[in-house]
Amino acid sequence: MARHLLVMPSNVNTAEDALLSNATDIRIFDEMNGWATAETDAPAEASTPEEVRSPEDVRAAYAEIRAWLTQTPHDRLHLKRREAEVLFRRIGITFAVYGEGGDPERILPFDLVPRIVTGEEWSTLSRGLAQRVRALNAFLTDVYHGQDILKAGIIPPDLVLRNVGYLPQMQGLKVPGNVYTHIAGIDLVRTDENDFFVLEDNVRTPSGVSYMLENRDVMMRLFPDLLSAHQVRPVDHYPSSLRDTLCSVAPPNMAAGQPTVVLLTPGIYNSAYYEHTFLADQMGVELVEGPDLFVSENKVFMRTTEGPKRVDIIYRRIDDAFLDPLVFRPDSQLGVPGLIDAYRAGNVTLANAVGTGIADDKMIYTFVPDMIRFYLGEEPLLNNVPTRWCGRNDDCRYVLEHLDELVVKEVRGSGGYGMLVGPKSTRAEQAAYAERIKANPEDFIAQPTLALSTCPTLVEEGVAPRHVDLRPFLLVGANGVSLVPGGLTRVALKQGSLVVNSSQGGGTKDTWVLAR
Repeated sequence: MARHLLVMPSNVNTAEDALLSNATDIRIFDEMNGWATAETDAPAEASTPEEVRSPEDVRAAYAEIRAWLTQTPHDRLHLKRREAEVLFRRIGITFAVYGEGGDPERILPFDLVPRIVTGEEWSTLSRGLAQRVRALNAFLTDVYHGQDILKAGIIPPDLVLRNVGYLPQMQGLKVPGNVYTHIAGIDLVRTDENDFFVLEDNVRTPSGVSYMLENRDVMMRLFPDLLSAHQVRPVDHYPSSLRDTLCSVAPPNMAAGQPTVVLLTPGIYNSAYYEHTFLADQMGVELVEGPDLFVSENKVFMRTTEGPKRVDIIYRRIDDAFLDPLVFRPDSQLGVPGLIDAYRAGNVTLANAVGTGIADDKMIYTFVPDMIRFYLGEEPLLNNVPTRWCGRNDDCRYVLEHLDELVVKEVRGSGGYGMLVGPKSTRAEQAAYAERIKANPEDFIAQPTLALSTCPTLVEEGVAPRHVDLRPFLLVGANGVSLVPGGLTRVALKQGSLVVNSSQGGGTKDTWVLAR
C-alpha cells in the first residue's frame, strides 16, 4: 500500500494540530468509488478481491462513468487517447519546458476519463472561492492604501513591506473599480468526501484556462453522447465573460465609445504563449508585444496599419518587473516605456493590477483566513493547508527534523520547481535541501504530505487511480465575482506521484460540473 500522511480534519485550524507524526496504512479517498483505496497500477475495476465493489457502491455521480469504463474495451480507450493527441497537436495546444533538452514545445498530456463535481459540491466550492477572492482583493486595496491590517497587527508589516512582491510604486495609486485581482486561479485539493483545502492562490498572472476550454472541446468531439448524458454545465462562455469583466473596469479617463482591449504577451518564447494567442483570438482582441505599444501624453496607443489607436485595457501576461523599463527593470525589452505613468494618470487599466504578486506569496497565503475575518467579518468557508514558515525558529527546527514527512516549497516558487516531497525523496536529497533551508530559512515553507484524492485515469495497464488537484478560475469586475463552472483538473500521471504540474510530468482532465 502507498504510504501517505493523512492530516487535517475540517475543524483543524493550526499547523501545530495538523502536522502529525508518521502514519502508515492511511487510506486515500477515491472520487469514483467513494471509498479509500491504495493507489496501484492495476485497473481500478480489477483491484484485490477485498476491494472489489459492486456498481451499486460507486458514488452516484460516477455511475455512468463506471458503466462506460466497464463496457468500453481498453484498446478503444487507448485509440481515443491517440485521437485526442492528434487533435491537440493539430490545434497547436502546447506548453514549453526549457532546459531539459529536446523539443521544448510539448503536447500537454490529456486523460480521457473526466472528473465529476456534483452541483452541490460546486455550490459549496464557489461560495468559498468567491469569499476568498473578495478578501484577497480587499487585502491588496488595503496594503496599497491605509494598511489597516498591518496597523492592527494581524499581519507583521515586515512580511509585506519587505516582500519582493510588494511594489511601493503602487502605494496610493487608485485602480479602476478598486479591483486588483481581475483573474484568479485558486488551487484546491480534496482529502475526503467533504473536505477541500486551498493549496495556493494565483492572483498575479494565473494560467491554464485555455487547457480547460480545449479539454472540453476535445471531449465533445470524442464522446458527445457521454457528455450529453451527464447534463454538464458549459464552460465555453469564459472568453466572453473575461472580456465583459475587463470592460467593466475601463479607466475613468477612457475616450468615448467601447473600450479597446489588448492582450500583452512576452512573445513566442513564453511557456504559456499558446494560451495568450488562444485567449486573444477567443475574446476578439489584439495580441500585442511591448514594441506594438507606445505612450504619448500619458495615454497608451497601439501601432496599426491605419495609424495609432488608443488602448484602454491591457490584459497583461507579463510580470511586473518587465512592464515598464522606466519604473522597474531598465533592461526590459518586453514592456512599454511610460506605461506606469499612464496607469497612474487613470488612462489605462492593467489586469491584473500591478503589485498583486504580494498575494501570490506562499507566506502571505497563511494569513488569508485572517483576511477573511478582518475584511469581511466572516469565517472562512474553505480551509488552508496548515503551513509552517522556516523563518520562525520553532517551525524551522520542526521542518528540519521532519523533512521525510513534509512537502517543502520555496516561498516564491511556482510550477512544481524547487520543492521537496519528503516521503518521495532520498536521504541525500533531504540533506541537500536542509542546507538550502539553513542558508535562507525565510525563503521556505512546509506543509504536511496530504493524502490527495484520486480519480480514475487511463494508464498503459488499464484504468487506475491517480492523484488530482483542481484550479477553478474566477473573474472579478465592477459587478462582483463570477466563476466558470469547472476548472482545470491536473493529474499526477506517475504512480504514487503527488506533483501534478505539467512541467513535472503531470497531465490534465476535463472537469464536469453537473447541473443537477
